[in-house]
Amino acid sequence: MDHRPLGPTGMQVSPLCLGAMMFGAWGEPDHDESTRIIHAALDAGINIVDTADIYSQGESEVIVGKALKGRRDEVVLATKFHGPMDVAMGQPGGDPNQRGNSRRWVVQEVDNSLRRLQTDWIDLYQVHRPDGITTDEETLSALTDLQRAGKIRAFGSSTFPAHHVVEAQWTAERRGLGRYVTEQPPYSLLVRRIEADVLPVAEKYGMGVLPWSPLAGGWLTGKVRQGQDAPDSNRARLRPGFFDDQVKLEAVEQLNLLAEDAGLSMVHLALAFVMQHPGVTAPIIGPRTMAQLESQLGAVDVTLTSDVLDRIDEIVPPGRNVSPGDDGYTPPALEQPFLRRRRTS
Repeated sequence: MDHRPLGPTGMQVSPLCLGAMMFGAWGEPDHDESTRIIHAALDAGINIVDTADIYSQGESEVIVGKALKGRRDEVVLATKFHGPMDVAMGQPGGDPNQRGNSRRWVVQEVDNSLRRLQTDWIDLYQVHRPDGITTDEETLSALTDLQRAGKIRAFGSSTFPAHHVVEAQWTAERRGLGRYVTEQPPYSLLVRRIEADVLPVAEKYGMGVLPWSPLAGGWLTGKVRQGQDAPDSNRARLRPGFFDDQVKLEAVEQLNLLAEDAGLSMVHLALAFVMQHPGVTAPIIGPRTMAQLESQLGAVDVTLTSDVLDRIDEIVPPGRNVSPGDDGYTPPALEQPFLRRRRTS
């Protein structure tokens, strides 16, 4: 595989990034099988692996750490912090200081991730989401100290709205702190809103971009078709009705027909589309099985013609999401009515 610069870091990465969310209880519970998938990806030329502390409550990091024994120097290793680590994701309760973006939590959790990953350093340490409480200065100063201590090489953000990316860059400059050098947004044929704001902002600041869910959570695997039963998947079991969005289903059917006309699999069309954007460094693939990995690797050899790209634009207009709720992050002002309404009593 060819390599691309990871923002201004000097690190070079493959045009596909291996995501490890599906290794562990959330996907493939067999550690040996997960290790085989990781090794197959590395052998195929992928040299960047992305995980997070929250994935299967640390189990994904444990698996990645075991898989990289003897191969650590080959890999640009990325992980993330933010989510609650003392309760399962989505469950109430837990210690409010065992999560978030505070200095207190960042300096504690980086050591936990280093231990699980069995490594002395993390190449890219990412804030998984904004937390709406901690200031950028607080988080950036902690990350800068970790970088100077040699525990991390670089740091980035994930699923930050464009205005927050800009604010964080300004804060870093004003305070003389290290800055976010990468952003990890949702991006796919069905989720294109970042073309209007996040991607131009990232390009302006020279940031690397590692899009997550380029297959739109399974919608773009070729298994979702009109008139057929929804595919049986972990996501569908966890979120009943996930594949019932009729507007999205109509767009996916048109994209499937376009892929057939172009002589491509739906997977290759979807991944090639994301890779071909000039602002993208490497989309994150998240295979649960060896077959899924093998179906995705060939996308690096696909270049979409202008005619195909124009047809995609007709099906899903640039800068638009097919479904409004696919941004991956809901600002507090939308979740909490009191933040957008004047008090009446």
